[in-house]
Amino acid sequence: MDRVKGKTCIVTGAALGIGKACAERLAGEGGAVALFDLHDAEGEAVAAALRAQGARARYWHVDVSDEAAVKRAVDEAAAEFGGVHVLVNNAGISGSTKLTHEITEAEWDRVQAVNVKGVLFCCKHAIPHMKAAGGGSIINLSSIYGLVGAPDVPAYHASKGAVRLMSKTDALCYAADRIRVNSVHPGYIWTPMVEGHLKASGATDVAAARKAVGELHPLGHMGDVDDIAWGIVYLASDESKFVTGAELAIDGGYTAR
Repeated sequence: MDRVKGKTCIVTGAALGIGKACAERLAGEGGAVALFDLHDAEGEAVAAALRAQGARARYWHVDVSDEAAVKRAVDEAAAEFGGVHVLVNNAGISGSTKLTHEITEAEWDRVQAVNVKGVLFCCKHAIPHMKAAGGGSIINLSSIYGLVGAPDVPAYHASKGAVRLMSKTDALCYAADRIRVNSVHPGYIWTPMVEGHLKASGATDVAAARKAVGELHPLGHMGDVDDIAWGIVYLASDESKFVTGAELAIDGGYTAR
């Protein structure tokens, strides 16, 4: 129950899916949780539910591609909860399904703005607080497609490859400050984003598409949000104090081929 007790944990994209599960599990393990998202009703509801369970939690409306908004929210979370110790960069979009010869510059840039610059801005403004606290843990959500390729969504894949190497670079840059930085690489997890991606890719029978995509994993099914959230709890906690610059694949065996 106390794996992250005393730690302030910022979770981006915290209103839905993986981010919501991360916020719930971190709060359940004693963390104070700052929830960042654009889905205000859902985010406020998650924060209220956590407070009703005795956790310290607050929601902030944050577009992670807006540096000023990120800095303001990070600083406010640090002031409210007493520092920043854990950052979970979960916010992300799948973006356009167009291939390289079709995608527009604006469509490409939108994915990079959220998935790459969002990680940059959150790290940039959380790191000074982590230095002041004497250390911390940054957990960047990449993807199986930050490790291997696939013949679709090139903008998304490029963004997740960037997140993987950004994590390694920052792990080296800030190791002396006792700030650990790791990337997590989920397989297909049943979330609103994955459901939306299947529909955008032309699936008319979503249940059949879910089953077919699940069968791409050696374990034979998609994962659920808690499969990822418990991995995040491990990386946020002192149990992983000797882990930095690493890639945690939680993917049902997808990348083991």
